[in-house]
Amino acid sequence: MGIPRNSWVNTTHDCSGFVDADHLEHIRRNSAEFAPGGPWHLVLEVLAYAADEAAGKGAGRCAVVLHSDGSLSVQDDGRGTDTRVDEHGRSVKKPVMATKDLRFFDFPRAEVLPDGHPRRGMSVVAALSEWLVHTNRRLNGAWTQRYEHGLPVSGLDPVEADGTTGTLVHFKPDESLGAVTAPGNGDLSRLAAVWPRLEVQVAVRGKALR
Repeated sequence: MGIPRNSWVNTTHDCSGFVDADHLEHIRRNSAEFAPGGPWHLVLEVLAYAADEAAGKGAGRCAVVLHSDGSLSVQDDGRGTDTRVDEHGRSVKKPVMATKDLRFFDFPRAEVLPDGHPRRGMSVVAALSEWLVHTNRRLNGAWTQRYEHGLPVSGLDPVEADGTTGTLVHFKPDESLGAVTAPGNGDLSRLAAVWPRLEVQVAVRGKALR
């Protein structure tokens, strides 16, 4: 058996709960505040976590894809989201999608994203997406979970390991945020400047932009 959940130390998220419904509803009611500029801001929120991983290990890669159905995916080669075994033998993922990031959400001056707006955390992406699928590969296993408007609608389902680690976040931004458009060259240049250890490749319907 694993370590009791009540003994886990909260660093980036509160591990005592899986879902903070009030927090997610607050984001949805204030989408203009939490996704200024629309869907591209959500991409930056995801990329910020990939940049954290890249900074931690010295370098990293990330692929952003704009799909034909209006969804986006961001895949990195980091360690994967922290997933542990609790005292009941269950795999438990750090609740990055459905609870607030304790470092950023209530502290908008803590970090600014390349678009000039505050970093708030991955829960913003989940709450403001029609659906989101989080696939997580670590050395100790691999799992996937689906969310709709920030709320989990599936369990943490195991998937077959493929010898890699990292995180894939595939999501469909809510239509109220506006159309999904490709970033301009200036946007890509800012990413390179702000996150020099993270190599970002962007593709639109299979055609690479970088």
